[in-house]
Amino acid sequence: MGLKIIVLAKQVPDTRNVGKDAMTAEGTVNRAALPAIFNPEDLNALEQALRLKDQNPGSTVGILTMGPPRAAEIIRQGLYRGADTGWLLTDRLFAGADTLATSYALATAIQKIGGADVVIGGRQAIDGDTAQVGPQVAQKLGLSQVTYAEEIEKCENGVLTIRRHIDGGVETVEAPMPIVITVNGSAAPCRPCNAKLVMKYKRANVPLERTADMPYAELYAERPYLTLNQWSVADVDGDPEQCGLAGSPTKVKAVKNIVFQAKESKTLTASDTDIEGMIKELLDEKIIG
Repeated sequence: MGLKIIVLAKQVPDTRNVGKDAMTAEGTVNRAALPAIFNPEDLNALEQALRLKDQNPGSTVGILTMGPPRAAEIIRQGLYRGADTGWLLTDRLFAGADTLATSYALATAIQKIGGADVVIGGRQAIDGDTAQVGPQVAQKLGLSQVTYAEEIEKCENGVLTIRRHIDGGVETVEAPMPIVITVNGSAAPCRPCNAKLVMKYKRANVPLERTADMPYAELYAERPYLTLNQWSVADVDGDPEQCGLAGSPTKVKAVKNIVFQAKESKTLTASDTDIEGMIKELLDEKIIG
């Protein structure tokens, strides 16, 4: 029997290529100055979901994301790699969400979908680095969770065997489904886009992306799979007071671009004297010990 797998994915600004225009005068991220990309660890999670699908015939993989209409690109990128469907949560009421409001929106959407055997996402997003959304979704859905996953090794009799990367080594655990899993960036990289799937889904979009004069408009009536799911707060039966800014107790005071510069440098040899001196200095400065 196949598995129902939902991948939590996010479109993020590419904070790995921060330039002088990356911040606004108000101290917020200038998203227009940074390219929007598929959150890297969510790609690792997508690969684990696709491998699980490959190992269990009849399984389906869906991409669930939240953002403006352009975030539908994340769903398309998932379809190009082998996902089967996707859902975009887009509504002004979702805007400005912190991790609490984001996890609420995702959890209500998963309930609307009808639940899943496996909900899987990246450990954290590069524009926040909180690693909170996955665990919060698990808590809201009342599901068990496994974090810091590197590989889903097998699925037998409703139980997943998962290898985790933890401080000091590797741990292998068994966990029953349904379950929420968050995946490290050290997991296997995601497979490339499939050329045939790119040709099939390249014109897939959500209704909000369409314009009256767009080409190939007739395709959407002929090929229903090109219309991606687009849901508002009302569509997922959400509480507006728990979404977006209204449901976000966390407020960001400022965002700063900090560049670390070494005040001094030292060249050490492999001699016992130099190594002992370095260790003594680190101990004296309370850096180690």
